[in-house]
This record gives sequence, C-alpha cells and structure tokens, in this order.
Amino acid sequence: MISPSRASDARAKRLAATLYTYMFLDDLILLYPVYALLFAGTGLSTAEISSLLVIWSVTSFVMEVPSGVWADAVSRRLLLAVAPILSGAGYALWIIAPSYGAFAAGFVLWGISGALQSGATEALVYSELEHLGAAGRYATIMGRARALSTCAVMVATAAAAPLMVVGGYPLLGTASILACVLCSAAATTFPEHRVESQGGTSPRAYVEVLRDGVAEARSSRSVRRALLLVAVVSAIWGSLEEYVALLAADTGVATHVVPLLVLLVSAGIALGGVLAATGRRLTNRALAGCLVFGALALGAGAISGAAAGFVAITAAFCVFQMATVLADARLQESIAGPARATVTSLAGLGTEVAGVVVYGGYAAASTVAGHSVIFAVFAVPYLVIALALARPSGPVHQDPSIKTRPSRPVRQGPSVRGRKGDHRTP
Repeated sequence: MISPSRASDARAKRLAATLYTYMFLDDLILLYPVYALLFAGTGLSTAEISSLLVIWSVTSFVMEVPSGVWADAVSRRLLLAVAPILSGAGYALWIIAPSYGAFAAGFVLWGISGALQSGATEALVYSELEHLGAAGRYATIMGRARALSTCAVMVATAAAAPLMVVGGYPLLGTASILACVLCSAAATTFPEHRVESQGGTSPRAYVEVLRDGVAEARSSRSVRRALLLVAVVSAIWGSLEEYVALLAADTGVATHVVPLLVLLVSAGIALGGVLAATGRRLTNRALAGCLVFGALALGAGAISGAAAGFVAITAAFCVFQMATVLADARLQESIAGPARATVTSLAGLGTEVAGVVVYGGYAAASTVAGHSVIFAVFAVPYLVIALALARPSGPVHQDPSIKTRPSRPVRQGPSVRGRKGDHRTP
C-alpha cells in the first residue's frame, strides 16, 4: 500500500514534469531570434517595427489584471491551454500574410497569450502544491521551470540558423506553431483542484474577484512588499537583457562573438533559476547581500568595457534571476485570500510599468552615455532594494477579513471544468 506522503510526492513530481514541459515548449519558438528580420525584409522601417513592440506592450499592459481576475473566476488550466493557441495563431498570420496589419494582429494575440499565462501559471502551480502539502517546493519547481524556458530560447536560437537555410521563414513559422500546439496539449494535463468562483463568469463574479485581490494587496503589508519586490527586481534586469547584445558589441569583439557573449548571459540566467532551490530559505538580509553582489558585479562588468567583464555580468544576471524566483515565491506565500491569480497579475502589471520606465530611461540615457555606463547606472537600484530588504520589516498588519475569507472549495477528482474525455486522477 502506498503511503499518503509518497502519493503526494508522486503527484508533485507529475505536476512539476507537466510545468517543465509546458514552459519549455512555450519558449521553443524558432521565430524569436529572426522575427525582426522578417519584419524588415517585408519592408517595415525601424519606426514601424518599434510601433509593433509598443502594440505588444500596451496589449500586455491592458490585459494583465483582467486576465488574472479571469484566472480566479474560471479554470486556470483552460486559460493555460488557450494561451499558446493564440500566440500560434499570431505566428501563422506572420507567415501566411506578412504585412504590417498581420504583424500588429500577431502581437496583439501574443500579448493576450502572455497575459493569460501571467498570474494563472503561478497561481495554479502554487495552489496545487499547497493542496498536496508541498508548497515549500514552489521556489525549486518554478526556478527549474524558468531555467528550462531560458534553455528553450537558447535551443530555438541555435536551431533557427540551420533551419532558416533549409526552409526559410515558412519552416521556422511552422515549427513555432507546432511548439504552440504541443504546449497547449501539455496544459491539458495539469491537475486542478479548485472550483470556479460563485457566479461563474458573470460580471458580478469578476468584480468580486477583483475586489478580493485589490483588497488583499492594499491591506496586507507583506503582500505589498512582495508585489514591489517582484516588480522592481524582475523589471530592471529583464529590460536590460534586451540590450545585452549591444553592450557586447561595444566591447569591440568580432560580430560573430557577440552571440556567444549573449549565450553566456543566458546560461547564467538559467543557472539562477536552478539556484533558487538553494536560496529559498534565505533571510531578507541574506537576499539583500546577494543583490548587493549582483549590483556590484553588473556595474564592474559593464564599466570594464571588456569581453572578460561578461563573466561578472553573467554572475549578476544569475543572482537577479534567482532573486526574481524567490520574490515570486514570497509573494505566493503571503497571499491568504482566494484571488491568488489576481494578486499575482498585479505584480505583473507593476513589472510592465517598471519595464516601461527602464526602457524610457535607457532611451534617454543613450543620448548622453554609452551602454556600459547605462548598465552600471541601472545597477544602483538594486543597491537601494538591498537596503530596503535589510531593514527590519516590523509587525505585519493585514485586514482580518482577508485571513478568514474561505478559500475555494476543494474537490476530489478531475477539474471542475469537466471536459469531455478528461478521466485523469488528481
């Protein structure tokens, strides 16, 4: 007879395996490294390409919180299955009818897809682990999943070049769409032990879920601190990552070496996800010390202006990814009410806003300074974050109604969506 603890451990491992598969396939998109070339080859100007990125960002920004509320009102598994299909449809538009309108529509679909996943993924995984009595594994599992996402991007980048020679954009687009379909199929195997909010998909149900999420974020100091930590820590390095290739080029290395330096940084990011497992018990002071190290490594590596400095930059990005996973884990642990995906989406919204600030600041700074100086300047906020973390947090005040509000009922069996043919055991 299998003991309950062993059965719970097995289910947690199955959940982790599903998440790893989902996250890897979600970023195994061969169009990623070349879509800008596709746009330019179609005749789009740099300004038009930039406008497409703005459309993408605005879509993500607008949909972030509403999608989180939806994930608390209906099946999170359903949203995770739909999301890759939307992005795949966008890639199909790019290949079938390459034009500004098709590219814009594709970015809208991609933005909606990302918003549906943001909040729902973290909420589903944490809730299922909590159901199994294994919430303490969240940082380990999510860290490894994000590491696999980074590895998927690296694999897609490496595969894009030879496949481009063989079949051009149509082949890369077809492979990307296939990855989306497989990703959606993987999502259907997620367990889900929760019911929809009372009222289902009615407007009143959405309003109640949104009110629950906002109320918890406003009344709980620990939730507010975690929200801010997630948004600021992830937004800075996540935005700087877009400029790593330019920083590498400024070191004076040959053009063919630039991708290798970018790959080195990507490897550091992947390692940071894995290291989150060992860092999940770090105190605030210890985490602050890690951020100080990361800030100093980023500043020193960038200011050096040498390719060798990318070793330090890689170490910095490794620390920042680890800190991002740990911040997310702390946020999930601090949420006591039923609107978990909504609160998590508020963190996503904060990340989007902070990211826009970083992009704007980088653009403005680029008129008076080089990439190395700008990277060093953006290391400073991490020192401020570390200082705030190292300070005593004091007593935590939270609205008692948030603590006592009942969580969603648990049912023993397949997802309450009751989809045809779904006979999996939980």
